[in-house]
Amino acid sequence: MRAIFAALTLLALAACAPMGEGPSTGPSVDIAACTANGGKVKPICRMQKPACIFDYADAGKACTDSQQCRGRCIAADGAMPDAGAVVAGVCEADNDVCGCSTEIIDGKATAGRCVD
Repeated sequence: MRAIFAALTLLALAACAPMGEGPSTGPSVDIAACTANGGKVKPICRMQKPACIFDYADAGKACTDSQQCRGRCIAADGAMPDAGAVVAGVCEADNDVCGCSTEIIDGKATAGRCVD
């Protein structure tokens, strides 16, 4: 019984360890490569998984199609217009996939999506 309690205590303490540049950042994020290329490793979405996030230089620029942006052309201010609606958009700020957005292609809204 004591061995089980000790194991559970160690697991609880390990879960409280701060995220850093160790194994807790996960095998898919190369911190050195990310920062060398101008990115920042930060926790994203509900699960707070580390990801390499890049800011786009054209963030906020008016657009009508994702081909006009480094990232995607999305509806401004998180708007979720109906799919097919004719709308102008703005180039997204970064490559963080979390949250709700509607991509604009050929001046028309696509179906919105929410990622958490």
